[in-house]
Amino acid sequence: MSDQNKNDDGLWKVKLDPEEFHICREKGTEPAFSGMYWDHAEDGVYRCKCCAEPLFDSTTKFDSGCGWPSFFQPLESGVVGEAQDTSLGMVRTEILCKACGCHLGHVFSDGPQPTGLRYCVNSASIQFEKDNKGL
Repeated sequence: MSDQNKNDDGLWKVKLDPEEFHICREKGTEPAFSGMYWDHAEDGVYRCKCCAEPLFDSTTKFDSGCGWPSFFQPLESGVVGEAQDTSLGMVRTEILCKACGCHLGHVFSDGPQPTGLRYCVNSASIQFEKDNKGL
């Protein structure tokens, strides 16, 4: 995806509904326990809502109790980028889709082993693709 398309609000407003646009492109956050994937437990891959890049595997998803989908690592190294977020009077690490710049959520250092990380993701930023290998 070209850098020009990454920042084209017109493109994203056509592709995304208003809530998805606010979360993915304006760095919003959905309310805890409201997204469709916070308690989702099927086998498969979670892809970027904007560009469909594979980001997280269901085998790394865990119940963190926070109300958002949580993963202890991305699907592959380099698919999730990080940026410092100083909004809301605190310093956090924002996570973004490296391919298109979609705001995913934040990463925290209170996750389980083997990484000790919790990638806290907005459901509106991802789409699930079921694993059909067993069918």
